[in-house]
Parts: sequence; C-alpha cells; structure tokens
Amino acid sequence: MDRLIINGGVRLSGEIRIAGAKNSALPILAATLLTDDLVTVCNLPHLYDITTMLELLGCMGVQPVIDEKLNVEVDSSTISHFSAPYELVKTMRASILVLGPLLTHHGRAEVALPGGCAIGSRPVNLHISALEVMGAEIIVEDGYIKASVEGRLTGSQIFMDMVTVTGTENVMMAATLAKGKTVIENAAREPEVVDLASCLIEMGAKITGQGTDTITIEGVERLHGCTYSVMPDRIETGTYLIAAAATRGNIKVKDTRPDILDSVLSKLEQAGANIKVGPDWISLDMHGERPKSVSLRTAPYPAFPTDMQAQFTALNCIAEGTGAITETVFENRFMHVHEMNRMGASIKVEGNTVFVEGVEALNGAPVMATDLRASASLIIAGLVSEHETSVDRIYHIDRGYECIEEKLQLLGARIRRAPAELSRHERFKVDHCIDKRANTSGDAAIAFDGRHSAFGGRHNKQKAAIRNW
Repeated sequence: MDRLIINGGVRLSGEIRIAGAKNSALPILAATLLTDDLVTVCNLPHLYDITTMLELLGCMGVQPVIDEKLNVEVDSSTISHFSAPYELVKTMRASILVLGPLLTHHGRAEVALPGGCAIGSRPVNLHISALEVMGAEIIVEDGYIKASVEGRLTGSQIFMDMVTVTGTENVMMAATLAKGKTVIENAAREPEVVDLASCLIEMGAKITGQGTDTITIEGVERLHGCTYSVMPDRIETGTYLIAAAATRGNIKVKDTRPDILDSVLSKLEQAGANIKVGPDWISLDMHGERPKSVSLRTAPYPAFPTDMQAQFTALNCIAEGTGAITETVFENRFMHVHEMNRMGASIKVEGNTVFVEGVEALNGAPVMATDLRASASLIIAGLVSEHETSVDRIYHIDRGYECIEEKLQLLGARIRRAPAELSRHERFKVDHCIDKRANTSGDAAIAFDGRHSAFGGRHNKQKAAIRNW
C-alpha cells in the first residue's frame, strides 16, 4: 500500500490538463451493455475505478479492447454471465449501474449490494422500487439484488423520493429499451447525467429533458454502437484550482468546462482569486495573497457539489477569518476534519456543519485518508503545511484522480509516492503471507497488497491487459 509524502510551502504555478470525468465514464461504460454493437469510449481517465468497471465487464464475458489511441472498444455481444460479483462491487458503488442495462437488455441481472467510500448511506431502494414499477421482479437475498423481467420492461411515471444521480442514471438506461414512455420526476440534474443521456442519444435512444428535474424517455426496440468522448472532470478541475488558491499560486487548467463549475468558481472569487475562463480552460491567480474564508452549503446540482466540500475545508484552514461549511448530502462526510486538526487546524463540528477558523499555516503530520475527496483535501492541507506530511491509504485517491502526484509536480509541488511504512503487526502479516505463498501453487497464491484476485483461469490475461492500460 502506497503513501504520499508532501513537503509544503511551494506556490503552485503552471498548466495542467484535466482528465475525463470518472462519474461520467462509469455509467457510460455500463451503458455499453445496452447494445450488441461495438461502442468506443474516448477520453477515459486512467483510474482504479475505471479498471474495476472494465474488470466487471470482463467478468461477464464482455471483451473491452484498448486501441492505439488508448480509447476503449467494448463489444457486449459476447456477454455470457449476468452477475456482478461482490469481490468487485464491494470496492465501487457505481457497480450498481449495470443493473438497469442488464435487466432491460437481457431480462435478468444479479448484482451484489454495493460498497465504496464510507461517507454515508446511499440506499439502492430507489433503484429497486423504480425498476419494480417498470415491471421487474426483484428480490434481495444473500447480499445480492436478483432481478428479472418477462419480455420487456414497461415505461412508467417514476418519482424519485430524493435526488439520486446513480438512481436517475440506472432508470434512464433501463427505460431506453422499455415499452412506451418513461418519465422520471425529481431527476438528478448533474452534468454527468446529461453526458450519459448524450451518449445514449448517440446510440439511438430517445431522451428529452436531461439537465432538468423531469426526464422523458421513449423506449426503442434496440440501440446501436457509437463513438463517444467522455466530458472533462469538474471535480478534478475544482480540486486543482482550490490547491492553487490555498498555496497563493497561479495556474491554468486546460481541457475542461467552465460552464459546469459556476458554484465553485463563485466561491473561489469570494476567497480572493482572480478567475479567467475560456471555451475549454480556466485560470486562477491569487497574486501571492492569502485566501479569505468562505461559507457554503452543499446540495444537488446546480448548487455547490458535495464532492468539493472537503477541499474547501482545507482552504478555509489557512484562510483569513472563519467559514461555516454545511453538508446536506451525506451524513458522514467530515471524517477528514479530525486529521486536519492533527495538523494544527482549528475546526469544530456541530451536527452537519463545520466551523473553520483560519490559521497562518498547518503543521505536517502523518494522516490517513478516509475517502476519495478527503484524500484530496489532506493533500491540499499538506501543500500548505510546514515540514513533511505523509498521507496513508491513498488507494482512495487513486480511485478518482489520475496521476495526482505527477500533475502536482508539474505545478511545482514537492510531492512523491512511496511505499507505506508497516507496523510490527502488519510486517508479521506480510511475512505470514510470504510463508503461505511459498507453500502454495497455482491460483491460490496470495496477493502482497492484501487483495485477492477476483478472477482466475481464463480471465487472468484480460485482467493483466486492463491493468497494464
């Protein structure tokens, strides 16, 4: 297990390119299950979650192929299994997105209840109840969602009790091949939902209203293949802009979209940043000045995104004044606060709100990442700290940020990846595994990183190829 070593005190400066959006790429990869034709997905970020989704498709018998331009070609005509195993689903909640496509295209699906970051409850009951309204028979047993339908799903009027991005995406994909018209009310409006809808339309789906709270889908007999490029990642964009603001720097992010970041850019301007935008770029300049504290409240798009909350908490730690940050989306998304306080921050938690009193500088310390966005916030905290900061459990950040230490190095940051230091107990476990491996042959060998292979036999070559990508 790796860690990141950061020596703070450097103002970030330079230019970087933004990768494709993970939260758009994952449902688009799931959507390839809706057709037997070849689908080419471009601008995929090189992330662990993307690899996991490709492995999941491979486990079903689908054959993703990496072309010469590092685009992924997916041929779902070879699908032979309709189950998403727990070994993969437990690491990534987005695996639930294969439920709708499998059910509507093949009439059956078996998906393990999802895992992912422990930031709060994200119940799948909305997915299940919506699909049941469309005619699916669903039971939950042995930790799996087991769904089937006779013939085709039926278009229906569906009201989401709460705004859910994956719920909206799952139902939207299922509705593309359903009989008749489906109307999703209280639908998620996120740009990633719109991006998925655009991809489905390229495949022949009839969808209107994406980007509003009411989405209408007219079911069609079949979908066809297409080539589609994933939108840029707005959360990655915002993270680097905040890192530059916290370090009093000056950066330009390219291959991005300013139009989907209004709420974040507004808060950065309140913090004292000079923001300029172009068609596909954003520049930020703090002119060497210390940022000012900002207060914000998270809510579904187009309001301030919950995925940017932790990063702004880190910014407020060293800003002038006091800022209040209220989290309304996830109930357990302040786990990074305790790590920041260990670094000398002054943060108080009251219910779903944190009050952050800015200090001149933080102190480097060993800290532990607790989820994806918390990892990014701790890196930002390390960049503005005196002395050395060590961030452990960075497998979280590898799920959502492409080559984060390399991009920060391009901006001048003193950051490097290093093997984690093992405790005496951990060293004993590794030694035990080595001894066990020495007495084991074939597929039973134990992985040194603690993860067991999800595949054996015929899937090993495919898994290796995807990993190499």
